Amino acid sequence: MGFEGSLETRSIAGRVISVAIILAAAITGLLVLRQVSENPRTDDAEIFANFIGMAPLVNGPITHLYVADNQFVKAGDPLFEIDDRPYAYALTHAKSDERSLKGQIEDERRIIAGKVSGVDVARSSVLSSEASLSRASASIDQAKADVSNAKAAVERADAELAYASNNLHRIEPLLAKQFVTVDQVDLARTLQVSHAQAAQQARSQLALAEAGLAAAQAQYKQGQATVLQSGQQVQQATHNVTTLEPLVGQLQGRQATIDTAQYNFDNCKIIAPFDARVTNLTIAQGAYATAGQHIFTLIDTRVWWAVANFRETQLQHIRPGMQADVYVMSRPSVHLKGVVDSIGFGVTPDSDLVGRLSQPGLPDVQRTLNWVHLASRFPVRVRIESQPSDLFRLGESAVVVIRGESSLLPHR
Repeated sequence: MGFEGSLETRSIAGRVISVAIILAAAITGLLVLRQVSENPRTDDAEIFANFIGMAPLVNGPITHLYVADNQFVKAGDPLFEIDDRPYAYALTHAKSDERSLKGQIEDERRIIAGKVSGVDVARSSVLSSEASLSRASASIDQAKADVSNAKAAVERADAELAYASNNLHRIEPLLAKQFVTVDQVDLARTLQVSHAQAAQQARSQLALAEAGLAAAQAQYKQGQATVLQSGQQVQQATHNVTTLEPLVGQLQGRQATIDTAQYNFDNCKIIAPFDARVTNLTIAQGAYATAGQHIFTLIDTRVWWAVANFRETQLQHIRPGMQADVYVMSRPSVHLKGVVDSIGFGVTPDSDLVGRLSQPGLPDVQRTLNWVHLASRFPVRVRIESQPSDLFRLGESAVVVIRGESSLLPHR
């Protein structure tokens, strides 16, 4: 009885232990599953940083090369220099052309000022001619008045001569009858001669007045011709006045040439745009650099990321702003802190599922049967906050652990 009781007790204890082990394994599995779900982890990750290819903007031989492959440089450090003499000559020539153009503009400005003065002189001549024409017109009026006065004087002299002649003819017969004296006849004859001379003088004055009128009219016509000629001279002088617009319009082109030459000259000296690591340097001093062709690569060391590829089933537990732990394979004992920056929204479609989409026409879907369907992976970019110097290398493997929802809670 005692032995059988001992066996039964051991059997019960074994069952209890077995059940406890199974429950512990199940609980442990659930805890591990929960931990993996809430804190996604992947070793499919790489260290990444921005990088640019350094290419010169001008052509020419490299006169100075200040960096070596894999060297660290700071922002503003010189990288290399290209022979700047041709570009210095081009800049000097462009500036000389601009000064020459400005000199031409100044000369043309003086010429235009002289032509404008000529226009003013021509306009003054027009005014003088118009004034002379006005004086000629007044002279005509004066001459006409003189002619009228002279005609009146002639008529008056003729009337007085006729009266004197009639009086002489009337009293001459009376002398024989002694009704008048000899003195009266002589006086009448003298008056007749005097009035005849006065009439002749009045006609001479009339002829002189008419000649003056003709001269005034001729001067008036000459004044009209002078006014017309002066007006034509004003028009000609005005048309001869040029503008500075064609020359001034070239200033912007000359300045653009100077700016281009200055730009090329300045780009003969290349400096580091940011703190970076030089890599893939395959050129030496003295080599000919071609614009647009990369000489080496600069890796931007200011910000580093770990690009981790997580399965699509894990993305629901990852959000931007979550804390992350990053470990690099070269130094697995170094713990790095990071923050999720973004989650990728696209990868190249699997050609086995959707076919080849790059060809024209309909998708080419292969008739295959996949017994195991693998989850797609999407890149999650984690910005590394702590950056020890000389630790990261672009493309090295890493392990990323996302710290889940708890990392989004505010710290107390």
